[in-house]
Parts: sequence; structure tokens; C-alpha cells
Amino acid sequence: MCTGSDSKSDPNSNGWSRARGAVLKSLVLIGGALLLRRLTKSTTRWDHARIVAESLNGEKFSKEQAVRDPDNYFNFRWLSCPAADMVDGSKVLYFEQAFWRTPHKPFRQRFFMVKPCAKELKCDVEVSTYAIRDAEEYKNFCDRPRDQRPLPEEVIGDIAEHLTTIHLKRCERGKRCLYEGSTPVDGFPNSWQNGATYCTSELAVLKNNEIHAWDRGYDDDGNQVWGVKGGPYEFKSAPASRFDDVLNPLSFTSQPVGKRIEGSFVLQE
Repeated sequence: MCTGSDSKSDPNSNGWSRARGAVLKSLVLIGGALLLRRLTKSTTRWDHARIVAESLNGEKFSKEQAVRDPDNYFNFRWLSCPAADMVDGSKVLYFEQAFWRTPHKPFRQRFFMVKPCAKELKCDVEVSTYAIRDAEEYKNFCDRPRDQRPLPEEVIGDIAEHLTTIHLKRCERGKRCLYEGSTPVDGFPNSWQNGATYCTSELAVLKNNEIHAWDRGYDDDGNQVWGVKGGPYEFKSAPASRFDDVLNPLSFTSQPVGKRIEGSFVLQE
């Protein structure tokens, strides 16, 4: 005898189906609400400052640029790390630059102070640079064990002369950068080299913590007297084998370093 299907439904089965449907519906609604909240959550002023500070941190090199154009660009090492937090929440970073072959002999040392722009300004993040009261004491700060670095309160006490301030804005959609900005058009007072009376700086933060920085000095007549002319230095995170490439093409230069440095960068004691 063939057995046909039962035309009557099991009431328990129907109840379970309705319960399961209700659970699934609830999960979909909750998931949608969480996704919508994540997508519509606004980035705060301090979020912008945090992103920029994290991008400035780390070890980066201008190697690729120096390989492309060795007559105008050096392979510099950019190194920065957190040094202190101010009472208002501003982040203080220690920063130094050196030639890639002599990373422990920096020729430029600074403090960066990163914080949100004041509400009345049309920008998102303010990055200021300050001189260091005793720069020699801070050499290789980021390379040292933490217990061998100056303490945060000492760092704050060693923040010296204000040098420049750059106001960064979020980049428009479609651009490579995340944030970009510059000093005011008239720059900041500067008398480091070659008769300069003021300097300007441009800064761009890109994805993958890439940094583009362009510093230039001008005389009273508006003539550029120091700094590279072709465009900003491009600093990218370095591969682990950066010091192992003995036959690196940057080992060989077409001009003496002394001649090249005049049009490329400023060396400071």
C-alpha cells in the first residue's frame, strides 16, 4: 500500500516556524540598525586629530623618490613617536630626520603638537612644530627603551620656541590624500640659511601612513633660497630590509652632497 502525505499540519511545527521567523526578523532589524549607525556616525574633531597623529608616527623613508630623482632628492629617514599628552588632549610627538645611512645622527629634531582646529577656523587638524630646549638629550628618542626616554612631564617642559603651524583639512573625495594643508601664505619667520627671512610648509597625509612634506625658505623679495623646488618629499613606510641593501643605487650620487644639499634641504645643528 502506498502512503500519502498527511493533510493536517503539526501545530507545534507551525509555532516553531513563526518563532524562528520572528527571531530572524529581529536579527535583521538589529543588524541593519547597527550598520546604519556605523555608516552615519560622524567623525569628531578629536577623531581627525588622532588619525593625523597616528599617520605622522612611525619610521618612513623617501627612498623611492630619491631613486627616481637622485639629483634633487635624498633618501631621508623620517622617525616620529608619541612623547606626551597635554592637559587639553593635544598629542605631542617627537620627530627627527636623518640620512638613511646614518639614522642615529639626526640633523633635524622637533616636537609636533597635534590637536583639532579651533571651531572658528575652517580646518580640521592643527599641526604645530616646536624647537626642543636640549635637542641633544632627545637624539634617537624613539629608538630607546621607554625607561630610557625623558618622561612626559619633562617633554612638556622642554617644548621651546614655536616654529610653524599647519592647518589641515580633509581631502575631497577622489583625491589620493586624507588630509592636506599648509602654513599661511606669508609663512613664519625664518633665518636659517641663505638669507631667508621666512619659510612655508605644506603637509599631506595619505593612506598607509604616507606623508608628503614640503618646506621652503624665502628672502624679502619672495625668492626661494632653500628647500627642494620640484615638489614635496614623499615619505613611505620602509621594508624590513632597508639597511641590508648594500648595493642600493642611492650609494652612488652624480653630484657632491654639499652641492646637492643647497637646493634640496636645510641642514641644521
